[in-house]
Amino acid sequence: MSTSASDLPRLAARWRADLESWAIPEEILAQAPANPWGHMVSRFAARTDRLLDRPGGPTHEAVCQALPEGGTLLDVGAGTGAASVPAARARQARLVAVDESSAMLEELRRITPEAEIIEGRWPDVADRTPVADVVVCAHVVFNVPDLPDFLTALTEHARRRVVIELPEQHPTSWQSPLWKHFHGLTRPTRPTAHDAVEIARALGYDVTVVTHDLPDAPYDSVEQLAETACRRLCLDPARRDEVAQAAIDLGVWPMSPRHLFTLSWDGRHD
Repeated sequence: MSTSASDLPRLAARWRADLESWAIPEEILAQAPANPWGHMVSRFAARTDRLLDRPGGPTHEAVCQALPEGGTLLDVGAGTGAASVPAARARQARLVAVDESSAMLEELRRITPEAEIIEGRWPDVADRTPVADVVVCAHVVFNVPDLPDFLTALTEHARRRVVIELPEQHPTSWQSPLWKHFHGLTRPTRPTAHDAVEIARALGYDVTVVTHDLPDAPYDSVEQLAETACRRLCLDPARRDEVAQAAIDLGVWPMSPRHLFTLSWDGRHD
């Protein structure tokens, strides 16, 4: 079934409501020993280092195909630059990186001192962000409640191409069996990457979709997975061994390949 502009209000409202359904119940959140939504900079940096050693994949290829030699690449929600630094180096491009985490940007600056850094939340900082030949945005969309405004601002900043990478399912979906086991909580199953594609098409974008699997595992060991799961599930880190065993028993470990979507469409800036 085709998607039109008249579908946009319904699709946008559904996306927002589906994202809100992932909120952690207050009674569980109140017991959290650490911020369950925090990210470890070291894990992001390790992935950037791996991709610098072995660049490639559909997202990297889509960026490099559209990015002219010596052009400008804008990375929104850059983290430590995994989606942009290898492409910027391959095309000898100027890199502009936007992220709301000062810690992530500090690490990105260490990796690529020449990058232009803009700290803040997109699209709040769009007005002070330059237009680029290509805009890339990887593993951010599931943090965005107002997706149409977010995508529109990306497109308005791209002369040639917008490239987005996201997992097919919510990035914390792998934890759902653990939530059921430890808290008796059934986690949602939406939104998905398919919903994001529908919204982009309702905005009028001619979206190209490439599906692929992430080649590298997100965790090197079940202990590393359990450390993250303790934080995400608001559990005491002292329960790491218990969580690790539950992950094995419930089939969470070893992890299945993560299915990713690379979306791309033409920019709208002259």
